[in-house]
Amino acid sequence: MTDLVAFGELLLRLSAPGRELLLQSNRLDVQVGGAEANVAVGLAHLGHATRMVSAVPGNPVGRAAVAALRAAGVDTRGVIERDGRMGLYFLSPGAGLRAADIVYDRAGSSFATAPEDAFDWRTLLSGAKRLHLSGITPALGPGSAAAAIIAAEMARELGVAVSFDGNYRARLWEVWDSDPRTILRRLVGQADILFGNHRDIALLLGREFSGDGPDRRREAAEAAFDAFPKLQAIASTARHPEDADRHRISARIDTRDGAHQSEEVAISGIVDRIGGGDAFAAGVLHALLDGGDPERAMHEGLALTCLKHSLPGDASRFRREDLAAFLAGGFDVRR
Repeated sequence: MTDLVAFGELLLRLSAPGRELLLQSNRLDVQVGGAEANVAVGLAHLGHATRMVSAVPGNPVGRAAVAALRAAGVDTRGVIERDGRMGLYFLSPGAGLRAADIVYDRAGSSFATAPEDAFDWRTLLSGAKRLHLSGITPALGPGSAAAAIIAAEMARELGVAVSFDGNYRARLWEVWDSDPRTILRRLVGQADILFGNHRDIALLLGREFSGDGPDRRREAAEAAFDAFPKLQAIASTARHPEDADRHRISARIDTRDGAHQSEEVAISGIVDRIGGGDAFAAGVLHALLDGGDPERAMHEGLALTCLKHSLPGDASRFRREDLAAFLAGGFDVRR
């Protein structure tokens, strides 16, 4: 059995070293990333069998990205090679009162230009428990949007659960003649778990929600449950940055029966905040795959996103014992 199949674009992340501005010096640090791949890597380190489905160019760059995923314990047999280029993004890390800054360079990538029938979903989903998608994939173009819909609908036909992370990227949708609300509604309509907040739900439903804080989130959740009969849980975080080095984060999971809300956790000495949301998704899915309840999933999702802020790169690489130590308050040296 495969615990999770992730579908999305593999990217190379090119980062300014230390806390420099982009190209301040003649060196860039390279990492492999991508929202869905980050979830697959995070879960693999927690002991779950995960598979990546994507497309990369058939050259040393694409093959190196695949090798990095394979080294992290992810099954990469669903990654195909085709013409095109590798998607990139450039990161200037934040420091003090200067926020991090990202520049994407992914137009015309092997993944974005793949036709909707490039993937044999009946085979790729065979024996899988869950398919994980995000809103980035359908935003890349009509082919990617159609492929995501085919994947989600095939998963449901085969009895495979679907999780969907909103990850709304307005700039990607604006590049082509898109209809994000219609496409995203179709995808969320197949999901039992949505990673998103009241803003994501407002986009899906074309309406705003009143109130503030937990009341607004509950109002939005109830509206989403009414609109999407298959949806069973909505998981989200709330982040309050004080500066680049110190954020306060809380987590929440809404179900049809009620809600679980965590206290805020103050994270200081942040090393890298990129991929924190993907770590949250990995922690939530880890707990649920282990048979945990929504409250456990909320706490483990928050714990993993907190830990991710201590680690360079896009993906969480923490193991079960790391998660257990954090939840137990083990902040001293482990010997």
